Amino acid sequence: MSAPAKRPLPEVTPENAHFWRGGETGALMITRCSACGLWIHPTAPICRRCLSRDLAPAAASGKAVVATYTINHQAWAPGLEVPYVVAVVELPEQAGLRLMTNIVGLPVDQVRIGMPVRVIFEQHEDVWLPLFEPDPDAPGGAS
Repeated sequence: MSAPAKRPLPEVTPENAHFWRGGETGALMITRCSACGLWIHPTAPICRRCLSRDLAPAAASGKAVVATYTINHQAWAPGLEVPYVVAVVELPEQAGLRLMTNIVGLPVDQVRIGMPVRVIFEQHEDVWLPLFEPDPDAPGGAS
């Protein structure tokens, strides 16, 4: 059973359902061009590199590094615990493949740019939010 949402949930559409529901199987699902291999996030109906429409969800590694972050001290929704980290993480599958997320599992003052992180999922209703925590298996990761 999922916990009550502490934040507004995304609208799940046929185009983005693989991303928001991939966590059900533990996979971070990102759109990938079958023609040229480009990873595309957020999802799009056409590849920006080769213009192919042959796109499909693919499982990414779930590993990333913190590219940038901010610490939010404002509770923008009832029940949202502050402070919390809003971060942009970059996935190793492709330079520039980034997504916005929250960093969890450590005090907010310990988050650092370049920190290795891994995906975990927080389920709310039929949505699995991809969050990231320190990756203890990465070189220089948490122990």
